[in-house]
Amino acid sequence: MSRSDNSMPIPTVSRPLPLTPHASPETQEKIRKLATDFEALLIAQMLKSARESGGGISGDSDEQDETNSTVVELGEQQMAQALAASGGLGIAKMVIAGLTNHADR
Repeated sequence: MSRSDNSMPIPTVSRPLPLTPHASPETQEKIRKLATDFEALLIAQMLKSARESGGGISGDSDEQDETNSTVVELGEQQMAQALAASGGLGIAKMVIAGLTNHADR
């Protein structure tokens, strides 16, 4: 099973989310989830760049390298999600704060 591209899917929103100080709990949760997904995407890209610059896992054959690469990429994505969900680098908090500050103007 090989993947044609090495990128995580980018979360999309079909319509802009209204962000006001009195936003509903559902809207606030959607915003928090999207900000966390965005942070996870950035963390995953950082992990991928670090792996690619360091040579990654070495294998004996091209097929083994491709399999290892896929497994490592899936692990990076899961690690990025876990890091972002637990606060990560604080990017999600900054995104939420920026959106909140912008909505208050």
